[in-house]
Amino acid sequence: MTDQPLAGKIGVVFGVANKRSIAWAIAKAWAAAGAKLFFNYQGERLKENVADLVGEFGENTPLWPCDVSSDEEISAFFQRLRGETDRIDLLLHSVAFAPKEALQGDFLNTSREAFKTAHDISAYSLVGLSREAAPLMTNGGSIIAMTYYGAEKVVPGYNVMGVAKASLEASTRYLAHNLGPKKIRVNCISAGPVNTLAARGVAGLSQMIKHYEDRAPLHRSCDPAELGATGVFLASEGAASITGQVIYVDGGYQIMGM
Repeated sequence: MTDQPLAGKIGVVFGVANKRSIAWAIAKAWAAAGAKLFFNYQGERLKENVADLVGEFGENTPLWPCDVSSDEEISAFFQRLRGETDRIDLLLHSVAFAPKEALQGDFLNTSREAFKTAHDISAYSLVGLSREAAPLMTNGGSIIAMTYYGAEKVVPGYNVMGVAKASLEASTRYLAHNLGPKKIRVNCISAGPVNTLAARGVAGLSQMIKHYEDRAPLHRSCDPAELGATGVFLASEGAASITGQVIYVDGGYQIMGM
C-alpha cells in the first residue's frame, strides 16, 4: 500500500462537531492519505468551530450547511457539491442524536417522539445521504457509517440510541446489496467508547472506558487515530471485497462473553 492510498479520491464528511469527533479523526486520516474533502456543518452554532478545524486543509476547503433530518437540505448540499465536482469516491456518515431524556432512565419510557428523532437522524439519514451520493460515485465508492456495540447487546443508558444503531447497521446491509452492482461498498465501523462530545451524553462513560480496560483482550478501547486508520483501509482498494460489514475497533471487547 502506498503512503497515500487515497490519492486522487474525493470524499464527503458528515458529522464533524469538534476536534474530538470521530469524524474529524477519520477526515484527518483521509486527507493525509491523499483525499480531497468536502464537509457539512449542523447549524450555525457549530459552523465556526468546524470552519476552524477544516481550515487546516486550506482556507478554501468547502464547508456547507446540511441538517440531515431535512431532505431539502440534503438535496441542496449535494446540488452545491455537483457544482464543484462531477464525482465523489467516499462518504463518511458520523451522525447520531437522541434527546437527552431518552438516554436516561429506562428504555421502556422512551417517548414516541424521541424514538422517531433518534431513528431519523441516526439511521435514516444514511439512506438519504447515500441516495444523493450514489449517482456521483461513477467509479464506485466507499460509504462508511459509525456504530457502536450497543446495537448488538444491551448497554445500560444507551437506550434508544442502541436501537437506532441496530437500524443503522441493518440499513448498511440493505444499502450494500442495493449499491453493490454500482461497485459502491457500504460498511460500519463499530468503535469502542471514546471521549467525544456525543459520548458524553451517555451516562457512565468513564466507567465504560474502565470496563474495557479490565475486560477487553487488549485491555483498552481504541484511539481516534486507530479509527482514522480503519477509515482509510475501508476507503481504499485494500477493502475492495468488503461490504455490508460491521468492523469492530474496540480492543476485542466484542468477542467476550464474560
